[in-house]
Amino acid sequence: MSTNNSQPRKTDRRTIYTINLIKDSFLDLIQKMAYSQITVTKLCHLAELSRSTFYLHFDSITDVLNAVLDDALLAMPEHHLSNAETDLNVDYLKKNESLIPACQRVGNSIKYRKLLLDPDLSEYIVGRIMAHERASVIPSIQKKTGLSTKDAETLFLYILHGSFAVNRANHFNKNEEWLHQVELLNRFTMGGYQALSH
Repeated sequence: MSTNNSQPRKTDRRTIYTINLIKDSFLDLIQKMAYSQITVTKLCHLAELSRSTFYLHFDSITDVLNAVLDDALLAMPEHHLSNAETDLNVDYLKKNESLIPACQRVGNSIKYRKLLLDPDLSEYIVGRIMAHERASVIPSIQKKTGLSTKDAETLFLYILHGSFAVNRANHFNKNEEWLHQVELLNRFTMGGYQALSH
């Protein structure tokens, strides 16, 4: 929103507090029920807010979901494939979060894990991650392979869906088995980049 002189309106503390309360209440509900069961009524009841207050800040539950996912994605470091090394051992992966798939980096936070495990949201979340990381990952893939933007997007979609599936199968737990699988995926991906660049 903007004022008459085209200056963005400053958000006051009470508005920020209410928006955060709504998002936190949404995350509390997602711990207890599937996304498809969350309603504005349930969220308002938990947050102790009126529906009119909710609709001052959000248009729908999906709008809240988007805000929560954006928070999660903005809170993590961007995925810089251009910094990847070829020797991707477990110790290296532990020290270099940027090589770990975006879905796992979001899943590191307990408050987002249930959201990522909701079966109805998988495609939607992958789409949000792709939209968030496209600007940095697509040029990086192109630089490594010489592929067109369209072909680089195809690879990115494939890699993202694959890493999301592997991470879901491990319930987003960063254990030794998961580290082995991520190392395997990274080696496979880097080998593919090298083959395409020749």
